[in-house]
Amino acid sequence: MYDLTSPKQTSELLRSHGIRLQKRLGQNFLCDRNILNNIVASAKLTPNTPVLEVGAGAGALTTALAEHTSRLTSIEIDTHLEPILREVTADYENITLVFQDFMRMDMNALFDSAFGEERGVFVSNIPYYITTPIIEKLIEHKHRWRRAVMLVQQEVANRIVAKPATPDFGSMSLFVQYHTKPEIICKVPPTVFLPAPEVSSCVIALEPIIPGAIAIRNEARMFHLIRAGFGQRRKTLLNALMRAPGSFHLGFGMEDRVRAEAFLAKVGIDGNRRGETLSLEEYGRLSDAYEED
Repeated sequence: MYDLTSPKQTSELLRSHGIRLQKRLGQNFLCDRNILNNIVASAKLTPNTPVLEVGAGAGALTTALAEHTSRLTSIEIDTHLEPILREVTADYENITLVFQDFMRMDMNALFDSAFGEERGVFVSNIPYYITTPIIEKLIEHKHRWRRAVMLVQQEVANRIVAKPATPDFGSMSLFVQYHTKPEIICKVPPTVFLPAPEVSSCVIALEPIIPGAIAIRNEARMFHLIRAGFGQRRKTLLNALMRAPGSFHLGFGMEDRVRAEAFLAKVGIDGNRRGETLSLEEYGRLSDAYEED
């Protein structure tokens, strides 16, 4: 049996099946026991916790998770890896392998199959090129899971946990922090992957907040305001609201400066501030005030 925490043995396993890793699929296999242990520990599993893994790869994380749960569903898009995964998971009756594109699957049917009536745990070494779509899809179904642990690019992790008025703070920060409680578990160097990526990574954990981190009247309206605030980073909040695309339906045109100034004054927010300095709570106040108007 191959040791999947060894880059050398993982390479030998791939060669024995005639498999070359595909860059277009973002295939960077984690080969480090300490990081694997960190991911499993961060998932906070009990023996009865159902787990959904996306991106099984060669099976290192899959088999590590299988030691701590009685029910693991593992998704892998690359059918060329099926012989390897069948081989390394042969002794695990608690693993269900599914060879499909996660992004094209029916999420309700998948969660029904993987979790049943429970709220399970999502775990993934996410291909970097689809990190944001996967997080968005997860958040769309946040009522179906209780914790998500993911290996993502460090730049993405920094944006997810960023605070207002910092370089990494953006609309993604507010989106994730409204829907979940995020934290960075640990940093992961490129050297523990096969092949080594060009960037560093982080293990992050998300816990869903239902309905959201703050109470607001119109969630969609708040995110319209957030997109407007970040749409033109170098402009003041006042100018950003006035120049927002018509699809945001904010109602402030270039001729409405006085009305926009009065609106911001009513909320107690200085229109000379930039959108990236506002907190989630302040965007919530803006959204509720707009609904009142």
